[in-house]
Amino acid sequence: MKIHRYLKYYYLKFLRLKGEPQELAIGMSVGIFIGMMPIMPFQIVSAVGLALLFRGSKITAILGTWISNPFNWFLLYYYNYKVGAFILGLSEKNAIFSSIMTAVKSGEDPMVIVEKIFAGGGIVAATFLLGGLVMGICASVPSCFVSLYVFKYIKSWHQLRKERGKRW
Repeated sequence: MKIHRYLKYYYLKFLRLKGEPQELAIGMSVGIFIGMMPIMPFQIVSAVGLALLFRGSKITAILGTWISNPFNWFLLYYYNYKVGAFILGLSEKNAIFSSIMTAVKSGEDPMVIVEKIFAGGGIVAATFLLGGLVMGICASVPSCFVSLYVFKYIKSWHQLRKERGKRW
């Protein structure tokens, strides 16, 4: 029962987000873009900075970064490397990559994982970052349109409820 109340509480908070639909959608898109990047300890700070730059909602940018979470880091990092290696024409079988993925899979501290990526040298870091950039663009562009539709719908729903309340 407590989980149901908890979920309902945050669902209602989401529905009551303040701001224009465009602002909220840009924030969500920025957050999803940053969430796809392999910069775990700096995702929220980066998302808020980009949200300020693009005049998006800082709250939805923070929410968007949760596309990457401890449950899917392994998949995101794996595909970040695969996409980056494909673009750069590198071998996908790499001892450094294996040690990084083992650290992600075992749930090590995010700072340790980032240190391993950068300790692997510039080419490993560039591979992860390039893959994250490509995947971030591929995820954030559609998410902007979907978020815009959702936030416009929520706004019209709020206005409809307000009008109904005035008639009674």
